Amino acid sequence: MLPGTVSDEQKDFKSRNEAGPVSKHVYNGSYSGEYLSRIAFPIGGIGSGMFCLEGSGAISHMSIRNKPDVFNEPGLFGAVYLKGIKNGAKILEGPVPNWKKFGQPNAGNGSAGSNTGLPRFQQAVFKQRFPFATISLTDTELPLNVEVKGWSPFIPTDEDNSSLPVGALEYLFTNTGSSPAEVIFSYNAKNFLKVENGKSEIRNHKNGFILSEQGTKDKTFLRSDFAIFTDQQNTVVDHSWFRGGWWDPLTMAWNKIKSGELQAVEPVESGAVGASLFVPFRLDPGGKKTVIVYFAWYVPESDQTHGKIGEKKDCDPESGCCSSPSAIGLDKYDKDFDGTFYKPWYSAVYKSIEDISKNWAENYIELKKNSNLFSDAFFASTIPPEVLEAISCNLTILKSPTVLRQYDGRLWNFEGCGDNWGCCHGSCT
Repeated sequence: MLPGTVSDEQKDFKSRNEAGPVSKHVYNGSYSGEYLSRIAFPIGGIGSGMFCLEGSGAISHMSIRNKPDVFNEPGLFGAVYLKGIKNGAKILEGPVPNWKKFGQPNAGNGSAGSNTGLPRFQQAVFKQRFPFATISLTDTELPLNVEVKGWSPFIPTDEDNSSLPVGALEYLFTNTGSSPAEVIFSYNAKNFLKVENGKSEIRNHKNGFILSEQGTKDKTFLRSDFAIFTDQQNTVVDHSWFRGGWWDPLTMAWNKIKSGELQAVEPVESGAVGASLFVPFRLDPGGKKTVIVYFAWYVPESDQTHGKIGEKKDCDPESGCCSSPSAIGLDKYDKDFDGTFYKPWYSAVYKSIEDISKNWAENYIELKKNSNLFSDAFFASTIPPEVLEAISCNLTILKSPTVLRQYDGRLWNFEGCGDNWGCCHGSCT
């Protein structure tokens, strides 16, 4: 069965489903309107942390410090500016779900730092083809359609490339108007890694920037790096937003976006609260342009420790009962590691954020091709569509903090995720 075609069984089910009183949703179809409000699609590697792409296109659930952080909304957002168009600057997301506007933590004090009040596209439509998710954005005020594709590598039989601490958003812009469009795309981020009494900075990266936090003397496990960069050689980078209080940094950053200002700002020694990258381009009527935004992170330490050292026993590896790295062929990473706390697998292979981001950019095309091979084959299956959708949704758990892959490559997991902790060891349920 070819990708994109529909079997008789699927047509049959669609007909029954549309006639039912409960839901008119077509399995493996798209979501829009109120059905977007609770979608959160994990992007990341097996045991390496994640962030989620929501149904609206927002970024949330930023959980890269080796444990869940479900309510961590990091303040990352793409935006677009169209020269000469009234209301021509908007965040590249659909409407904010109502539940996010009221009753959130600190909402009574104005939710300082939140971008909820910035203008967005009027319509969003979400569709997933694991490990890919696509959001289509349209707006009657703009002669521009935008398709946002979020993904991270998932390649069966290639566990290492499926465990990379990386993700990407591909923005496809289409000029739907009758005149050429002068466009500035931007990607914007506050330094969400910053911790109290720590040492944070925003460093340079080719075609982007690195958010960084060194942690504190007694909490070195908070040392973290998060790189954001593009494939565009004409990228302009502002490494330091206006340093002020209250809503000032985000307000001043938005003022630059909506005025079409292109100004490079070099990294500052300390105190940088946020950064933006800008990509200017021109689109003829009907013209298309794709901009790739790469994400990579590096958090080599943790405060996680569970269980205790087991007794050494003679064991036949083929029995499946061995836990020794050398017995099961995983000592290639670091057979001498004997740390007190959990360290993620990728920290045994990559020694810096620069190593990871370089590998990600250099192998991006190949990793995407191989991930597409899986996705196309999986969704071409003739099994019932409701089963197919259920399986694909459950596959996303592999990219969540439910799964840990430790320094020597062995895999562990929790039964599920609490708001900021793993909930019960193992897989007994």
